[in-house]
Amino acid sequence: MTDPRTPSRVALVTGASTGLGETVAEFLGGAGWRLVITARTESDLTAVAKRLTDRGTTVVAVAGDVGEAAHRERLIAEAGSLGRLDWLVNNASQMGVSPIRPLLDHPVDVFEKVLRTNVVAPVALAQLALPLLRETGGLVVNLSSEAAVDVFPCAGIYGASKAALDQASRIIAAELADTGVGVTSVDPGGIRTRGYAEAEPGFDLSGVPTPDVTLPFWKWLAGTSAPEVSGRRYLAQAGPWDVR
Repeated sequence: MTDPRTPSRVALVTGASTGLGETVAEFLGGAGWRLVITARTESDLTAVAKRLTDRGTTVVAVAGDVGEAAHRERLIAEAGSLGRLDWLVNNASQMGVSPIRPLLDHPVDVFEKVLRTNVVAPVALAQLALPLLRETGGLVVNLSSEAAVDVFPCAGIYGASKAALDQASRIIAAELADTGVGVTSVDPGGIRTRGYAEAEPGFDLSGVPTPDVTLPFWKWLAGTSAPEVSGRRYLAQAGPWDVR
């Protein structure tokens, strides 16, 4: 039986205003977790926070760009104000130019911005979150993509950034192996999101599953300890995932 005096778990979820981030936040909130959520679009984020709060979830919503150092520091401070941090879910990402175009047709400044959001920001947040995660034996969950391992023409910037994040995740997991803190990569598979629609506006998404197709995976992961999954890469739509 859970000790009622034990604080409920806390997750920081980036990119939580729509799509997969919203789905993960709603799942964790429904499971009794307290949340710090962030996204760039304040109106969308506020709507998610209100819906969760109305259901009884403790939510701290902070709009902003994870590519900015001051915003990252604010997010970790908010998690600290809740007394702990169990999961850091690095879901916020950018696709690049929309509609997508060949890699060599992208402006260099766009490539740099995508890398800052998709690679630098998750690593920087993990750096800041590490003291809190050490206290809980927590987990860094880095959202990857099928574009990290397969070749999709015109998705080169996004794919390259996610491949870099996968490799960074494996390296950090190895470096933290003796700390109790875990790092894992999660490929959600093809799912229907706003970013997907903007990247390929002429593509029919009606046959693409919505993010809630990944819910069985999140339920499994929430019941698994960080060391068991650390250093691994999971396909959220392709269970079973049992590592024992």
